[in-house]
Amino acid sequence: MSGKSLIAYFTREGNNYVSGNIVNLSIGNTEVAAKILQKITEADLFRIEAVNPYPEDYTECTEVAKKELQQSARPELTSMVDDIDSYDVIFLGYPNWWGTFPMPVFTFLEDYDLSGKKIVPFCTHEGSGMGRSESDIKKLCPGAKVEKGLAIKGSSVKGAEKEIYKWAQKYLTSM
Repeated sequence: MSGKSLIAYFTREGNNYVSGNIVNLSIGNTEVAAKILQKITEADLFRIEAVNPYPEDYTECTEVAKKELQQSARPELTSMVDDIDSYDVIFLGYPNWWGTFPMPVFTFLEDYDLSGKKIVPFCTHEGSGMGRSESDIKKLCPGAKVEKGLAIKGSSVKGAEKEIYKWAQKYLTSM
């Protein structure tokens, strides 16, 4: 693989909606997918985290997320990628919240000039797929090449290694 790759992801452990039920996850579904992808690609990992964590309660979290989306909030992040310029490819992972990615991912994308980079999105969801997230990435990063994303059902993420491998192969061979 030529060029350096980064897996930047936002995840949420704790109370999550999985297969019609609220369950307590010790590791968020998007983090599970990111770590599978990291094994396949050997890319660096970076967790996108908001300074102010989301509420533990699932319903409260969805309400905060909805309000942030309506207000186009840009939550402050806990850290930055040290040398974003050293990466050619950014695998961007997130859960689908209200049809797109959580607002900390908007902050992340706007904090860097990603012109000339390849952005390869992947999301976890419980039925809503990629939503409008790919077009949102294209709007936020007009100078980047945004590839076709992979939508992984959160409830089956632990068994998605083959699916993730098959998808990632397209981008590993073209790097």
